[in-house]
Amino acid sequence: MRTLLVIGIGAGNPDYLTVQAINAMNRAEVFFMPDKGLEKSGLNAIRLGMLDRFVTNKRYRLVDFAIPSRRQADTPGYRDAVQEWRDKLEAAYRAMFAELGEDGVGAFLVWGDPTLYDGTLRILKDMQAAGWDLAIEVIPGISAPQALAAQHQVTLNRVGEAVTITTGRRVGEGEADALSSAVVMLDNHQVFQRFAPTEAEIFWGAYLGTPDEILVAGPVKDVMAEIDAKRSEAQARHGWIMDTYMIRKPE
Repeated sequence: MRTLLVIGIGAGNPDYLTVQAINAMNRAEVFFMPDKGLEKSGLNAIRLGMLDRFVTNKRYRLVDFAIPSRRQADTPGYRDAVQEWRDKLEAAYRAMFAELGEDGVGAFLVWGDPTLYDGTLRILKDMQAAGWDLAIEVIPGISAPQALAAQHQVTLNRVGEAVTITTGRRVGEGEADALSSAVVMLDNHQVFQRFAPTEAEIFWGAYLGTPDEILVAGPVKDVMAEIDAKRSEAQARHGWIMDTYMIRKPE
């Protein structure tokens, strides 16, 4: 039976790797490396650096696979667009699993944690349910919200409150308007600016855990221009950006 290791590698700092993740990486014969284009080649460079640093058996192989583009859709068609995208990825997975022998061990190095806003595990579980003979192991990693809170030295919740982690799309639809705080991921449109008329604070971070890390904190109305400028400059320089933030209203 083929074994697939879904390994959370944290938010970018190699020191975020757990001992469990390092042990799993040393079991793998093949690492499946997502190709998101030249603009995101820096992500794989970090992955390769982790392999070079922590994997003692250098006989592993790398298998690249292209990440298909996703059709942009508004809210009514969003789920269908995501499912189409996942179907394309599953087709890519089926083709590249031929690189594994009947009892081979392959690994996906997933940014952050595999159970938080990442589709790898769901696709593999769908394949398993469809009859693929796969053993799946999931190794948790330090997520972007954890790294963000640590770097800003804040807690994700206040006394008696829940922790809400959501997306920029849902914040744009008004989901966080009634919340006292929320952690937001996947916001390509800086929808946090909707809170400028309020007293809300933002704790923002990009490239968390990497040498390029950028942190900004303060009232949204006071720092949103700074975030916009730093975000635009960094994206132009690197060709990509990964950022996360927390919005917090006064108690």
